[in-house]
Amino acid sequence: MRIKINNKSYDANPGDTILSVCKRNGIRLPTLCAHPDLLPSEGVCRMCLVETNQSNGLVSSCTQKISDGLEVKTETENVNRARKINLELLWADHAGKCASCKRNGRCELQDLAKKYDIDEFKFVPRKNELKSGDELDLLKNNWKHTVFEEKNSCISRDSQYCIECRRCIRICRDMQTVEAYGMNYRSSETNVGTPFEIPLDCIFCGQCSAVCPTAAITEKDDVTDFEKALADPKKMVIVQTAPSVRFTLGEEFGEAPGTFWEGKLVAALKKLGCDKVFDTVLGADLTILEEAHELIQRVKNKGPFPMFTSCCPSWILYAEKYWPEFIPNLSSCKSPQQMLAPLVKTYYAEREKINPDQIVSVSIMPCTSKKYEAQRKEINGSEYQDVDIVLTVRELARLLRKKKIDPRALKEKKFDPALGISTGAGILFAQSGGVMEAALRTAVEKITGERLGKVEFEMVRGESGARCAEIEVGGLKLRVAVVHEIRNAKNLLEEIKNGKSDYHFVEVMACPNGCIGGGGQPVPTGPAVRKARIAGVMARDKKMPLRKSHENPVLKKIYREFLGHPGSEKAEELLHTKYINRSKK
Repeated sequence: MRIKINNKSYDANPGDTILSVCKRNGIRLPTLCAHPDLLPSEGVCRMCLVETNQSNGLVSSCTQKISDGLEVKTETENVNRARKINLELLWADHAGKCASCKRNGRCELQDLAKKYDIDEFKFVPRKNELKSGDELDLLKNNWKHTVFEEKNSCISRDSQYCIECRRCIRICRDMQTVEAYGMNYRSSETNVGTPFEIPLDCIFCGQCSAVCPTAAITEKDDVTDFEKALADPKKMVIVQTAPSVRFTLGEEFGEAPGTFWEGKLVAALKKLGCDKVFDTVLGADLTILEEAHELIQRVKNKGPFPMFTSCCPSWILYAEKYWPEFIPNLSSCKSPQQMLAPLVKTYYAEREKINPDQIVSVSIMPCTSKKYEAQRKEINGSEYQDVDIVLTVRELARLLRKKKIDPRALKEKKFDPALGISTGAGILFAQSGGVMEAALRTAVEKITGERLGKVEFEMVRGESGARCAEIEVGGLKLRVAVVHEIRNAKNLLEEIKNGKSDYHFVEVMACPNGCIGGGGQPVPTGPAVRKARIAGVMARDKKMPLRKSHENPVLKKIYREFLGHPGSEKAEELLHTKYINRSKK
């Protein structure tokens, strides 16, 4: 099928929208509600309006399907006038406090305001135009349904900035099935919020903050606490960084998605004043040794199956809240963040003769729910808080810009070696299927007693929301599954509950494509961005001299000197956890 856009002919497929054809051919149209993870679009913002030869008025390109003989004009006088009016209306309903906003310079609304020269506000009354008392009445009306929420440890909401694009509603409903957001009130008072404006009660995945075009929903900001720790001469700030962060931080400074920035990341943290920088990949390797041991024990004891991975705190919270009957199936292993952290305040502190009270343990994560995980009372493995502060990638980038630190200008540095040696298996934790593949690389060798000829388990790789495979291991047919996004996890849980699926081991990640698409990663995001990030992860795994977690020399030393062996009493105390039935039924 052929259509014309701005007098040029383009190929189109049945079911395409005008916007999708334009995007495919590099024709840029402004959008604020459309998002590549939220298809089909709903046409709420009215910014992508175009003229066609098949309609009398303007139509939204994100909802208008193509048809034979269609001719489209994207930049006529009528189109631009309508876009500008719609943009002015959105801006008038927006807080407009750009200078102090978290998203300043990275706000989709702000970008469009600059593009369309929104410098006069026809719909915002000026102070000198107001009569006595009008200003107070306007302020009262404006604040009538304004919500500012920071009651949880992960997500902040400020409805002043909301433009009612409904992305948060759709991502929470359609991708995560939690439905924490909806439309409240009616007529001119309609706004986006939680049911009855109760405090946010969800799984804290942060996907709402990742798709929000403004600062209406953001990660809870812990940068100030981090700065205070850095400024305290009595404190030793020890930082760990997640596997995926080294492939995404560069995007905040103009690099292409998937660019490997490990050396720049470490250098930037050292420049900030961090005393030690360790690699969470070591924690991932540790997780694999403990998880593989647990899986082998379940195989010997014939269950309970399936065993679910426990690296993703949003998935864990989802299971506790909505599927408590599967709590016995969750691996007792803590996440890599929560495994490395107690070693910092026990093993490392003892070795270096450091008082654990002096240590401030900080983690740089792709994830908002890691903030929640660090606060779980049952998660701490020693008498000390495992992790004191969690920053997302976006928070770290904001701090670096605030301090005028450009990682591109820094000489690369390596992780501190005490807890900084890692493997390709641990690197794979950055993406969906990575935990499964890393676990199989170790479990298969442990079960068979033979070295793998080929370490890649390509059957668990891919971008589809749910994947399954059957692997022959020492006479056992090991049935495994990998799912990402809660909607796919929900479908799998229903199949298992109804006896339609039978697995030994299942990996679950709440975010699209796993941590590489985490709620705390740089924005904008979407399938194409995540695909590029994944390519970076896979390339790095191939280059690693060590590609199996159990071959990590630092881990061998830690087990020899401190932990004993996987599943030991010490390992159970520091590296394993319990779960709670949080169901409201």
